[in-house]
Amino acid sequence: MTTQAILDAIQSPDSTSADFAALPLPESYRAITVHKDETEMFAGLETRDKDPRKSIHLDDVPLPELGPGEALVAVMASSVNYNSVWTSIFEPLSTFGFLERYGRLSELTKRHDLPYHIIGSDLAGVVLRTGPGVNSWKPGDEVVAHCLSVELESSDGHNDTMLDPEQRIWGF
Repeated sequence: MTTQAILDAIQSPDSTSADFAALPLPESYRAITVHKDETEMFAGLETRDKDPRKSIHLDDVPLPELGPGEALVAVMASSVNYNSVWTSIFEPLSTFGFLERYGRLSELTKRHDLPYHIIGSDLAGVVLRTGPGVNSWKPGDEVVAHCLSVELESSDGHNDTMLDPEQRIWGF
C-alpha cells in the first residue's frame, strides 16, 4: 500500500509538500542491480561475449538513510546507457572498486560500499524527503537528476564542477 500511496500523491494535483512529507516510506524498493560477488563472472571473455543479462538482477533493496545534502526521490523514469552496460559487464573496471574507495573517505560515504550496485543513470521523479542541508528542494518537488557527485570543498570546482578534485560519477 505504501507504493500506491506515493503514486496517488504524485498523481493528485492537490497534493502539498506536507502531504508528501507525511507519506509512509517503504522499508525496501525494487532496483536493477549487479552483485559484487559476480565481478569475475566474465573473466577471460572478449567484450562482445559478455552478456549483461547474466549479471543484471531485479532485487528488493533496503531504503537508504538520508545523509547531509541528499534527497530521497520516487523515481518515475531512469535511463540506461553505455555506463549501465559497462557496469553490468564489469569493464573497463568494476565499479565496486570505486565504490570501495569512495566508502573509505568518511563514515558517511562508507554506506556506499555495498555487496550490490544499483544501476541506472539519470532520473526524473518526485522528492519524498530531504536530508540536512538541503534548502532548494522540498517534498513534492518534481526533479531531474544525474549521477555526478561533487564535494565542492575545494575552490577548484566552484566555477566548474568538472574541476572539483573530488568529482565522481558512480564512484569513478
